[in-house]
Amino acid sequence: MALDKAIGAKRELMIRVALSGNPNVGKSVIFNKLTGSRQRVGNWPGKTVEKKEGVYRYGEKEVYVVDLPGTYSLTAYSVEERIARDYIIREKPDVVVDVVDATNLERNLYLLLQLIELGAKVVIALNKMDLAEASRLRVDANKLEEILGIPVVATVAPAGIGLEELREKIVEVARAERQKPRIRYSRDFEEAIAEVARIVEAAEALRDYNSRWLAIKLLEGDREVLELVGKAPEGGEVLRRVKEVRGRLEQKYGDVEMAFISERYRVVGEIVREVVRGEKALEASDALDRALLDRYLGLPVFISVLWIIFQFTFIASAPFSDMIADFFALLSERLVGITGVSRLDYMLFGDYGLLNGVGTVLSFVPLIMTLYFALSLFEDFGYMARAAFLMDRIMRRLGLTGRAIIPMILGFGCNIAGVYGTRTIPDERDRIIAIVTNPLMLCSARLVVFTLIAEAFWGPAAGSILLSLYLASVLLAILVALVLRRLILRGEVSPFVMELPPYQMPSLRVAATYTWLRASLFFKKAGTVILAGLLVLGALATTDAATLGFTENVSASLAAALGRVFKPLFEPLGWDWILVVSVLFGFVAKEVVIGTMAMLYGVPEELFSEFLRQRYDPVTMYAYMLFVLIYIPCLATVAAIKHETGSWKYALLTVAYGVVLAYLVSLLASVIGRALFPGA
Repeated sequence: MALDKAIGAKRELMIRVALSGNPNVGKSVIFNKLTGSRQRVGNWPGKTVEKKEGVYRYGEKEVYVVDLPGTYSLTAYSVEERIARDYIIREKPDVVVDVVDATNLERNLYLLLQLIELGAKVVIALNKMDLAEASRLRVDANKLEEILGIPVVATVAPAGIGLEELREKIVEVARAERQKPRIRYSRDFEEAIAEVARIVEAAEALRDYNSRWLAIKLLEGDREVLELVGKAPEGGEVLRRVKEVRGRLEQKYGDVEMAFISERYRVVGEIVREVVRGEKALEASDALDRALLDRYLGLPVFISVLWIIFQFTFIASAPFSDMIADFFALLSERLVGITGVSRLDYMLFGDYGLLNGVGTVLSFVPLIMTLYFALSLFEDFGYMARAAFLMDRIMRRLGLTGRAIIPMILGFGCNIAGVYGTRTIPDERDRIIAIVTNPLMLCSARLVVFTLIAEAFWGPAAGSILLSLYLASVLLAILVALVLRRLILRGEVSPFVMELPPYQMPSLRVAATYTWLRASLFFKKAGTVILAGLLVLGALATTDAATLGFTENVSASLAAALGRVFKPLFEPLGWDWILVVSVLFGFVAKEVVIGTMAMLYGVPEELFSEFLRQRYDPVTMYAYMLFVLIYIPCLATVAAIKHETGSWKYALLTVAYGVVLAYLVSLLASVIGRALFPGA
């Protein structure tokens, strides 16, 4: 309530501040230090990008702070860039605090120049000064302020150094009528900007916008600004005259947008040479990057790391999985007969009962938690971002955007998160390709299926089998993306810029928190979607197909009848009706595949692996895993695809190509497997 009252205060008693900056510059730390507990988190209107806002008091003033998404520029190519730019243009905050990383001034000042172009009143928080000194860099904050004509405050955010001066400068700049930055570009650019600015200023409908910023964006050919100006009553004439000015720049510099980018970096370079002394010392992280990101060694190292993670996962989780399996076996045995109703008793606690299916699914919770714990440690260490960088090299060579890497990594956790994660991809074609191919990522739900089968047939080599499925998921996603790019969604590939975080000692507490969060989501899913699917299956498995009465003969049940209807389609793959029914129910949630198998086999979890080995051969089951990897995504993922693309067309395309591709790949794996291992 206190926050809502503060935000609703009268304009004259409030200062509105926007925090901007590149990713990983310490912006969130400054936000937290300024606002303390008086903050809230939501989403930007119509976006899933996080919006953080808070207030603090300085004298008689309430200062309302909005933490803008981290971004490298304000070109509006991505959702984050568009949010940051639109907020500054439309909301017109009293002050923009640009948080700048003192250890990497050259990259950070590019965003600052664009903020100055917007006409915003800026205060620079020159952060990480302690790290700059540790790296043997001397950054002269006073000289930077003198060159720019903008207040510069040296800060060390975690220690709170400089934050009181920052609060003071915010109020001081907010009270000032305007700022007069000293930044100017080369003569040709300034003359063109001034000429277009005069044209823009003459248009009544455009006077709410900063004329210098509009002029630069029109010369750069910014699509959103061109559309904005074109809608104005005088827009046609303005665009005609701007085209003439732009034409003169094109004759001399070629691509005008690239020319402006180069000009900004030229100015940034001059500033850095004036402000920074010393050369950044070579650190251990630089040497580590040279090895991990090596052109030839990087990818083999990445694959080796994954193999280690998977082997560790199987070995560390096995005792705990066995304990859970034994517990549910004992529970089923003790609960038989508790309801007093034979049919209900059998459906819940019998060999083909619900508890057997749920127990089998839950017995793999330790494995999932162990995997997420290991992945979290590597992510916290800073390696996963390097893995994305390595994959970007491959993607770019194939004509695909590297921006799809992040949603792909999210998809390894959950395809739904991966689909929503594509919102950071600015180009619509690239975004749709990333959405449609994300269900091929081996999510944690499929992991439940694969771990049981891999352990049953390959034992100590289960980690290698699992790694092969992860690699297959990535290769198939790239293959499908290439086909879509060549045949359906043609166009230029959008650029990709990635910030590599510094290496740091992983936090066991952070890893444990992340692991519990993922496990709790699994428990929630097990208690809703998985339970509902297995309840329906239990009813079908205990209903006689001929009489619709109760039966303990699962082969005569409705579930068996359903499986036999589709069995002829899968006979070339060597499936029986139980494998068919399992993939049919897997459409609800992939964990249901294993729960279905456990219920229909009627075998306790501790005997399940042995039963599988007796009934099937390794080739059939590896091909089966490939089918489960590729075919229809779960129901929730299909809904997410429809929501993100705004059309059932792409959701149905994902389902259709998934089924066809799954069948073909599974059949090919069966044929090759039997040729290579005729005795299998």
